[in-house]
Amino acid sequence: MEFEIWYLVVGISILLNIVVSIFLVRRDDLEAFQKGAQIFIVWLIPFFAAIGLWLLNRSQDAPVRKSKNFGGGPRDGIAGGSSGD
Repeated sequence: MEFEIWYLVVGISILLNIVVSIFLVRRDDLEAFQKGAQIFIVWLIPFFAAIGLWLLNRSQDAPVRKSKNFGGGPRDGIAGGSSGD
């Protein structure tokens, strides 16, 4: 019974590493060295690195909200408002 659990754990680990490796290879925003290094880390530290790097890279895909301007006033960059006489 105990061996069957280890087979399940190892199988899930390998499957997770393969999925995250494919995810990293398909990213266009990473350089070749970054892809290689992250895939190496995924296989070096199976569960934690795979989940951590997947979450990190996945968070890069989230749409960035545009910040709203705080306050009003001129937007020309002149603090005093005078044009200089």
